[in-house]
Amino acid sequence: QVQVVESGGGLAQSGGSLRLSCAASGRTSRSNAMGWFRQAPGKEREFVAGVSWSSGRIYYADSVKGRFTLSSDSAKKTVSLQMNSLKPEDTAVYYCDGDLTIGRGGSYYHPSLYLGQGTQVTVSS
Repeated sequence: QVQVVESGGGLAQSGGSLRLSCAASGRTSRSNAMGWFRQAPGKEREFVAGVSWSSGRIYYADSVKGRFTLSSDSAKKTVSLQMNSLKPEDTAVYYCDGDLTIGRGGSYYHPSLYLGQGTQVTVSS
């Protein structure tokens, strides 16, 4: 089993920045990928960004490309998400996933059972 602990988030103005961090523990050796999902009120959970540990490749949702940057440490099993140029539509609860599944070439992103408690990100206009 993998456990994750998230930190960061909060309130920012449109155009501002926030940073999220996440650390995994437990059976991290079985983790294939790690990253972030988010869920806005009334909407389905969606993939934001993730890293494949085997390839080191980082994937982003189209909606955050060029604005968000994922950094990672494969040895420590940590990921951080630097969110710049924030928009009100980025407002959501962000969940770290300690073992998400990334399809070949980023064809799909499936959350695992190892999601964190979530951290609120609110962007005001």
